[in-house]
Amino acid sequence: MTGGWLGARRQRLAVALAVVGPAIVTANVDNDAGGITTYSLAGAVYGYRMLWTVIPTALALYVVQEMCSRLGVVTGKGLADLVREQFGVTATVYLMLGLLVTNLGNTMAEFAGLAAALEIVHIPRLVSVPAGAVLVWWLVTWGTYRSVEKVFLVASGFYVTYVVSGVMARPDWGAVLRCTVTPSIEGSLPFVTMLVGLVGTTIAPWMQYYQQAAVVEKGISTRYLREARIDVAVGSAMTEVVAWFIIVACAATLYPAHVRIDQAADAARALVPLAGRYAGFLFGFGLLNASLFSAAILPLSTAYSVCEGLGWERGIDKKPREAPLFYGIYTALIVVGAGAILLPGVPLLKVLYLSQVANGILLPAVLVFMLVLANRRDLLGEHVNSRAFNVVAWGLVASLIAMTLFLTVATVFGWTG
Repeated sequence: MTGGWLGARRQRLAVALAVVGPAIVTANVDNDAGGITTYSLAGAVYGYRMLWTVIPTALALYVVQEMCSRLGVVTGKGLADLVREQFGVTATVYLMLGLLVTNLGNTMAEFAGLAAALEIVHIPRLVSVPAGAVLVWWLVTWGTYRSVEKVFLVASGFYVTYVVSGVMARPDWGAVLRCTVTPSIEGSLPFVTMLVGLVGTTIAPWMQYYQQAAVVEKGISTRYLREARIDVAVGSAMTEVVAWFIIVACAATLYPAHVRIDQAADAARALVPLAGRYAGFLFGFGLLNASLFSAAILPLSTAYSVCEGLGWERGIDKKPREAPLFYGIYTALIVVGAGAILLPGVPLLKVLYLSQVANGILLPAVLVFMLVLANRRDLLGEHVNSRAFNVVAWGLVASLIAMTLFLTVATVFGWTG
């Protein structure tokens, strides 16, 4: 009896391990150079007061990504495919153009993060950026989905460096726990803008397209829907735990020292005299890992989305000659994104702002399309959203739309407080 029980448990664990991956990879990539910068700023400027945000943002991330995963598992189609079939080519083209512009800006930001991380150890960007671009291009172009996913899962594990950095910063754990469970809200514009930024950096349009495409390419069926939900839950938890420790590390060291930072690399440098060389090194290594990781995923998500939306061949398991447009889009985004960082005088900060604006305009539309699809019984049958889930989901979407529009307007008009 005991042997049979253990055998069943082992079999269930093996199934779960075979299914997990798409949501964990997608959620962790969200902690990219821009996300790490946002969390670092939150800790450096507001101390522990922003820690409570990880709880509602984790819930928001789970709800959105669970719908995305469920759509892929039940329909066997990517999000761009479903949008084209259910809403027409015109809507698809507009969404694809918005995603292309946004992800090009974000790809540039990832290579900027890569350059900044390696400049900490005195490696010039003329060396680091081309080398990083070739590495991520080679990995995806000549790998299979299974092999590439394994590399991405290993990269997800390296985010533990931020957990270690947070512990080495020696925070006041009592204050940390109090601020995590006690919301703190100010009426000032900078505080609200930071709050919006923390939520906005957690959920991005590309995530929905990439995760659903990855679920479909992996071939997960409705039989394993429960395991797919576990994948989403684990990915959401990992992402927010990392974000929490980044805020903790910067709040414990940079905030009391009144250290000003403009990007994540500044935080890594500043941590060295305040928390020790190893804490600063681990923080910088985490930025390097996140930048390389995201520089591979963001162009890949764009290639998936555009090719799905227009009905072209796509997939990592296909060779370049079998899906030339898929690999062509992927290669072009890497070349342009990396090449722009090497040009002198590129207004990188402006590029980041414009990509935020594009992200703010695109995200609400993507979420509304997803919610409409998730309630279509002719598509999902018994797996449509429940009434309670819809109440939560539409409430979160309404909040995200309001906050994202606020961030967009604040960015356009240059509000600083």
